[in-house]
Formats: sequence, C-alpha cells, structure tokens
Amino acid sequence: MVLDGKLTELIAIGASICANCQPCLEYHVSKAKEQGATEQEISAAINIGKTVRKGAAFKMDEYAAALQGKPSANSCSTANVCDCSGGSCC
Repeated sequence: MVLDGKLTELIAIGASICANCQPCLEYHVSKAKEQGATEQEISAAINIGKTVRKGAAFKMDEYAAALQGKPSANSCSTANVCDCSGGSCC
C-alpha cells in the first residue's frame, strides 16, 4: 500500500503534534495545503494528534506517580483521551 502525498502530510501533522515539534507542524501544514488538504482535514489531523498526545501524557504521569509510590493525580476520563490500548484510558 502506498499513501498519497496528502494523507502522508496529514499523518505527519498528527505526528508533529505528538512530538511537540513546532517547526515540523508548520512545515507539514504547508505541505498538506500544497497537496490539497482542506482546513477541515488539517484541523482533524491536529485534533487526532492532540488526543494521542494527551493519552501518552496521561500514561506517563501515571507511571511517574507509580515510581514515586503515589496514586496518580489524574482522574481517568476517556473524554479527549486516546483509547488505543483498549483500556479505559490510553
């Protein structure tokens, strides 16, 4: 399977958000527009990246708390948190 240029750039937008890389995000948004991505598609890619990033941050906070022998300060809510692991929180 080969991904077209637009889809590749939309994926890169989400990855840029997850990596907290502002130069990457700026570059890939520009390239996505060149490939014909709409503002709605770019917005969706950004929102997906933010959701995945939130899930990863939640799990890291939980892990760090466990290493300190403390209960997590995070309340488990699946609203706007990635559920890719199949659990109640990502």
